[in-house]
Amino acid sequence: MTYTHPVLVRWSDIDSYDHVNNVRYFDYLQEARIAFLGEVLGVTGDVFAEHSVVLVSQTVDYLRPILLRHPPYDVDVWVDAVGTTSYTLGSWIVDRSGESEDVYAKAVSVLVATDPETHAKRALSASERAALLKHVEKA
Repeated sequence: MTYTHPVLVRWSDIDSYDHVNNVRYFDYLQEARIAFLGEVLGVTGDVFAEHSVVLVSQTVDYLRPILLRHPPYDVDVWVDAVGTTSYTLGSWIVDRSGESEDVYAKAVSVLVATDPETHAKRALSASERAALLKHVEKA
């Protein structure tokens, strides 16, 4: 299942080249990732209070500059893989306002489950694994 989260470009996101600063792409991806995990794991409050994880790796391929405009861009998020203590999410930032879908960035994010008190790595719970596995996007 692919989850879509709309993001609006803020004036403060724009750099001196009149496009979104590359570091802001990470903010957009984070907003979408948190919303996705809340839905997948069935959490209405702080998803990380109930399902503590840390982002250990994130790679972003910048394909084209994002410009200040409306309506919002979409960030699509899906589960690529689920391991014993970690899972991998795929995502992209896309513009669907025209007749075609223009992809602006592709990202891969690896999250590791942690104990909220000791911050040590932990195994994913059975419920976490089951919820994530239901949303693995088939290649």
